[in-house]
Amino acid sequence: MSIEKQAQLAKDASLKLAVLSTKAKNRALKAIAKALKNNSKLILNANKRDVEAAKKAKLNYVLVNRLMLNKHKINEMIEEVKSVTKLEDPVGKVLSQIELDKGLNLYQVTCPIGVIGMIFESRPDVVSQISALCLKSGNSVILKGGSEAKNSNRILVNIISRAAERNGITKGSIQLIETREQVTQMLKLDEYVSLVIPRGSNSFVKYVQEHTKIPVLGHSEGICHLFIDKNANLRKAIGISFDAKCQYPAVCNAIETLLVHKDIAKKFLPKVIKKLKQAKVEIRGDEKTRKIVKEISKAAEKDWSTEYNDLILSIKVVNDLNEAINHINRYGSGHTDGIVTENKQNANIFMDLVDSSSVMWNASTRFADGFRYGKGAEVGISTSKIHSRGPVGLEGLVIYKYKLIGKGQIVKNYSGKNARKFKHKVK
Repeated sequence: MSIEKQAQLAKDASLKLAVLSTKAKNRALKAIAKALKNNSKLILNANKRDVEAAKKAKLNYVLVNRLMLNKHKINEMIEEVKSVTKLEDPVGKVLSQIELDKGLNLYQVTCPIGVIGMIFESRPDVVSQISALCLKSGNSVILKGGSEAKNSNRILVNIISRAAERNGITKGSIQLIETREQVTQMLKLDEYVSLVIPRGSNSFVKYVQEHTKIPVLGHSEGICHLFIDKNANLRKAIGISFDAKCQYPAVCNAIETLLVHKDIAKKFLPKVIKKLKQAKVEIRGDEKTRKIVKEISKAAEKDWSTEYNDLILSIKVVNDLNEAINHINRYGSGHTDGIVTENKQNANIFMDLVDSSSVMWNASTRFADGFRYGKGAEVGISTSKIHSRGPVGLEGLVIYKYKLIGKGQIVKNYSGKNARKFKHKVK
């Protein structure tokens, strides 16, 4: 089937999904969760082929890590789908109601966007997250995953779409494309596709934006920071720093740079670096850091703007809060940044002035996640400022329409010398 026919099918399906009841959508989601559980061995076998091929091709171990599924990861996928069923249906919510005149009422009501084109990286678990969110929000979706996960993506889309279709969801609601050529063709289909969400590097997101007329919700790289203020609790600071780097270093909300106030650096740096090195983290420090802790690599200028997605951390000693904020706003990607401090005023200044989609106070940056934010799952973390920002859940997959309900009113009666006046009464 051509990509244009797939897009047409998705468009037709989206019109039917838009009016589907919450009960029907939740029934399909529960069936998807059950199908994932019943077919876990098939999924793991397909994923095993992808992982073996990736290792044979000598792909970066970080990429292999992101690609790999196991029983625990599949259980997480199942729980994420189940959690979406428990969320409030975002479709049909009345955002505002205005009485324009007696018997003439205007309603602003949420509705699905339509067809979502989703381009993502090597993580196959993203397939179930996005499919669940799109289904619950009444959108059809065309998925394009990384070629290194082709077997995993195929089996997952097959299982999910079949389970959905057997439970009343229109064929074409969840589809897969696999080649770059198909992506290029999809980007031209603004007649059918309503929104493109690319997950990847800044250069990739920029490429997509420059090659389509379709609106793009960018999910770009995560150059995340943690600032240890002079008023930080050392125990908290060490624990948060370690978690934010080491809990899962290959993801976009792991920190890449640690900023440390000069007044706490001598106490904090030897302890945290020792703990990080025990976890095999490569440390790259500025001159001040290397004076305090010997035998660490020198940080280059490019390190401050690099997303490692690996057990590598750059460290810089700063003079004060303002220098930390300025560094983050200069080198960061607007993703997630945090401060560790017991000073409430400093924390509030940091959270107000750091220009990122999520800002943390005394908590790990790893919390920046749709599931952890109570969104069930996420289609990505948006670093743009239009429509949706931060972890994008159901609320980011709906837009709104205006519904005007009258009793025969015409504009002529509200124009001219003896025009009838509007009430514009907000209800």
